[in-house]
Amino acid sequence: MRYCAITRNSEFARAYSRGKSYVHPYVVMYVNKNRAGCTRIGLTASKKVGNAVMRNRARRVMRAALSEVLKGDVGRYDIVLVARGVTPRLKSTKLVPVLEKMFHDAGLNT
Repeated sequence: MRYCAITRNSEFARAYSRGKSYVHPYVVMYVNKNRAGCTRIGLTASKKVGNAVMRNRARRVMRAALSEVLKGDVGRYDIVLVARGVTPRLKSTKLVPVLEKMFHDAGLNT
């Protein structure tokens, strides 16, 4: 499934403030309903994660795991994934069951 990207800081801030959060030691997920026509995804990794190489790897791992989990249409939601310190050292296959559980807890049927 193809999804839209969250790019503006105000869209991320809305997801952080109004969205429901789901926390795991590997990743934090914020879910918020939107009025856009598609599901929008945002991937972030702060400087706490590491240098630029580590942050890019964390986003790459989250994107790969998300492509495995997000197969069907989940509705019109903003989904923001925030990397934790251990995320760049994971394989995407280890992150897939975590994201599946988070999506199930959030009520997003994929």
